[in-house]
Amino acid sequence: MPYLFTSESVSEGHPDKVADQISDALIDNFLAFDAQSKVACETLVTTGQVVLA
Repeated sequence: MPYLFTSESVSEGHPDKVADQISDALIDNFLAFDAQSKVACETLVTTGQVVLA
């Protein structure tokens, strides 16, 4: 079955890139303490505000 592959790229400093770095750091921290951790992390970034879900 054919499929369409797409990807998105953003430049350094873009809010999506910052949010990904925050999420990655949190998940890395959980895994450092417990390699069997089950973690889902959503990070939302806007001017002057960060929301973790």
